[in-house]
Amino acid sequence: MKPRPTLVWMLGSPARAIAFGLGSGLLRPAPGTWGTLAGWAAFAIFLAPLAPAWQLAACCGGFALGVWACDRCGRDLGVADHGGMVFDEVIAFWLVLILVPATWAAQGAAFLLFRAFDIAKPQPIRHFDARWKNGFGVMFDDLLAAGYTLLLFALWMRLTS
Repeated sequence: MKPRPTLVWMLGSPARAIAFGLGSGLLRPAPGTWGTLAGWAAFAIFLAPLAPAWQLAACCGGFALGVWACDRCGRDLGVADHGGMVFDEVIAFWLVLILVPATWAAQGAAFLLFRAFDIAKPQPIRHFDARWKNGFGVMFDDLLAAGYTLLLFALWMRLTS
């Protein structure tokens, strides 16, 4: 059984606070959905006003930070990919938001697609999720879910334009 982290436990380490999406990963049910929503809000507030190059830089920096934080947090928990570690959803969804139209409808559809791919874990997401049990693996499988989301979104845009 996976440990049940608390707010006090999370605040005991910067890596834990980052990995748990500043607390959004503690919310139940569906912490990954809460983490994605927190990522969406953070993007709207902090990244949306920036130029695309800065947004991509934030994603790259966030990915590196997430690899470190999720690796440390996973070791603290004794669980490589605890469900409460949601920083992977935050960063992957930032990438999606950079590349889809900046409308509520487009972003809402992208949110639903991203969550569906992240939950269902179609191949090769499932392959990497099962084998890479470290911070990089935690972050990488969500990038693949973002890639599937963007691919399907691009196909839909192509077919409807």
